[in-house]
Amino acid sequence: MKKRTTALLLCLALFLTLASGCAGEPNLQAQDLTKTISARDVDTTGALSDTTTQAATDFCVELFQESCLTGDNALLSPVSVLYAMAMAANGAQGDTLTQLEAAFGMSIQDLDQYLAAFQEAIPRKSGVSIANSLWLRDTENLNVEESFLQTNADYFDPDIYLAPFDGTTVADINRWVDARTDGMIPHLVDQLSESTVICLINALTFEQKWEEVYEKDQVRPGTFTLEDGTERTVELMYSEEAYFLEDEDTLGFLKYYQGRDYAFVALLPEEGMPLAEYAASLTGEKLCRMLRNIQEGVVSAALPKFQMEDTLSLAAPLASMGITDAFDPSLADFSALGSCGSGPLYISEVLHKTFLSVDEQKTKAAAATLVAMDAGAECFVGREVILDRPFLCLLIHCETGLPLFMGAVMDIGQ
Repeated sequence: MKKRTTALLLCLALFLTLASGCAGEPNLQAQDLTKTISARDVDTTGALSDTTTQAATDFCVELFQESCLTGDNALLSPVSVLYAMAMAANGAQGDTLTQLEAAFGMSIQDLDQYLAAFQEAIPRKSGVSIANSLWLRDTENLNVEESFLQTNADYFDPDIYLAPFDGTTVADINRWVDARTDGMIPHLVDQLSESTVICLINALTFEQKWEEVYEKDQVRPGTFTLEDGTERTVELMYSEEAYFLEDEDTLGFLKYYQGRDYAFVALLPEEGMPLAEYAASLTGEKLCRMLRNIQEGVVSAALPKFQMEDTLSLAAPLASMGITDAFDPSLADFSALGSCGSGPLYISEVLHKTFLSVDEQKTKAAAATLVAMDAGAECFVGREVILDRPFLCLLIHCETGLPLFMGAVMDIGQ
């Protein structure tokens, strides 16, 4: 019984729930152990500094570059990934932890504080919610360190479930994700490996109405031209915006949502520059500098109505960022998390699914990230930004400038 309780707590720590006004509770068959650990108050004063935001943005941009520059439409919520990976990192030690912290650009203690402070900065009922859950296989072999569980509870307050990791658990996970993403991601996982003993899941939703909605006479047919010259007939939403941003290779605009807590940012590379080439040249510092130096000025803008979704496996991109030991059962050190009798704990997969819809009235987006842990082996007057060719888009938190979502829009579709 003691091992079962410990295992449950482990699942809590890894399955991060950053909750901010979740939808109705899903009906699950898994045993709910959320109340087994009480979160303690943590001091996050000063955690949202320029230095930590710069480091977090560096991570966001590099992960986007490693995972999304494929030549096709791609959508990523690096913030969702950051939360789930931070939960796992709270159980890492040795070289495994060193590699994770190098990719994060800060210590795990600083990241815990930053993400907790970021959650606190999101107003309740603001249209943005972050939820986390931890799922633990119901087995006597799994033993979890209570300090690991307590740290994650303190900073991330996840839902915790004890489950058999069979078909009922797959259904439960999908129900949980569906509920926490307001139905935008109804299905995340098809099956769980026999060696998977822990799942860490983050869900992030975004639904914001434009500060100035588009009227009917502002929406007109237009042409979106792909990089190979193919033309698509699309609906373009025309407007005059009041804020622009630029660097030597791109011009873009910012459009606020109601309340100005969040904004849509579009970046259009100069004519003739492939979107992948421009995106590859971005750095977190460069993006932060542009977002800190947004200028006022009239911008004649056109934004296509579009909807996109994406499913990514992020194990290889994260490994390309230097996080290698965590994915290697012979090298991974998650001893601060716990142990399993069937073998060492390691990350076997990081599954990421996203959805984005942009229309005249609002923007809706959602992301879900699942980290599976296995045991054993294996504007200015005259400026014009017409988004009628491939562009980058970001949904940003205005206080910090941190991108909740980043997308490469290569094709609007037919």
